[in-house]
Amino acid sequence: MARIPSVDKKVSGAKASAGSTSAAKPRKSAGQTATVAAGPAKGASPKTAAVKAASEGASSRRPGRPPGAARGAEQRNRLLDAALVLFARQGIVDTTLGEIAREAGFTPAMMHYYFKTRDQLLDVLIDERFGPLRASLGVPFQEHADDPVAAITQLAERMVQAAVERPWFPSLWVREVISDSGLLRQRMQERSGDANQKTSLATIERWQKEGRLNPALEPSLMFVTLLGLTLLPLATSKLWRRDPKRRLIGGDEIARHAVALLVQGINPKKPG
Repeated sequence: MARIPSVDKKVSGAKASAGSTSAAKPRKSAGQTATVAAGPAKGASPKTAAVKAASEGASSRRPGRPPGAARGAEQRNRLLDAALVLFARQGIVDTTLGEIAREAGFTPAMMHYYFKTRDQLLDVLIDERFGPLRASLGVPFQEHADDPVAAITQLAERMVQAAVERPWFPSLWVREVISDSGLLRQRMQERSGDANQKTSLATIERWQKEGRLNPALEPSLMFVTLLGLTLLPLATSKLWRRDPKRRLIGGDEIARHAVALLVQGINPKKPG
């Protein structure tokens, strides 16, 4: 005769069935609820969720190639700025690409991503920083082609303004351009030539022939003299900042002094 299952077994079977049903539809735990809450909002498209995930991944991206063109340009400019600061402080020859990267707050890998060699870095600096600066210093001779006093006055003011806006300019110019062994001067000569300088000298000689400028002046020394009267005081200003008589001298005073010496000389102004 067939054996009838006991009541306990029926109950156990029912519990097992109920358990399987619970397994199929589990209740949400606290952790699962938090996960669901952190997920895409109701009605959000899959595209919106993908964009959010991409932005979160970008924020945790390790240092390396910049994620966008705008950010890349910003970091590249920071490296150029750091290079100019270090070149002015310790010279080009004694500055490594790794030091420039650390000055800018980046890794050497970031530096090498933008600039493989120091020569490549120098070429970029000449094209993007020194080229426009030199062009701006030639503007007074174009705007005042028949007025040497106005041209030289404006040139002195532009030199001082450029030095004030670019603190690295005076020291770097004295160290790397005026010096015979300056690496930057040699590189600029090779890359840009001396067409601008020849044009300016020709203008000075024309002024002398027309009687607009003192014929005793040496045209080739005009720019050297003007640089000495403007950039040299700014480059050495830290040495006399504690001097009570000179510590208050700024760019305006230096430009005025340079123009007065060039235009009027040391003789007192004659009464009109």
